[in-house]
Amino acid sequence: MEPNAPSLHIVCPACTAVNRVPESRLADAPHCAKCKQPLFQGKPASLDAATFDRQLTRSEIPLIVDFWAEWCGPCKMMAPVFADAARRLEPRVRLAKVDTEAEPGIAGRYAIRSIPTLIAFRGGREIGRQSGAMPPEALLSWCRQVTGIK
Repeated sequence: MEPNAPSLHIVCPACTAVNRVPESRLADAPHCAKCKQPLFQGKPASLDAATFDRQLTRSEIPLIVDFWAEWCGPCKMMAPVFADAARRLEPRVRLAKVDTEAEPGIAGRYAIRSIPTLIAFRGGREIGRQSGAMPPEALLSWCRQVTGIK
């Protein structure tokens, strides 16, 4: 790593170790220093109570969370669209999913009243929210607009 190259803290989706990655190397398929798994897997990370706060507060890239439930028809329709968005937006954004049935505490903390609901976070703070299923281009457009990425 160059001595003064800007770097970002990226939380591993597999083991939750915090990794320092030079910003210029994000697109080079970085791996976790601890577990050796890819830091970006081209799919949404599944978060639970143990991993949600770590991704939210320790990673320095925007986090977009899909709050969903297994019984929800629109959530099931949205799942492949959200997975495709993860493939297209990583490594500049981490996309993740929280099952509101399995994690009611997280859903309550963010006042999730309908699903699917997407919440975008940066630096641990909510920066945008969107409820309802979206078609692929609308989802990508919303993600890019709310996070400011290209």
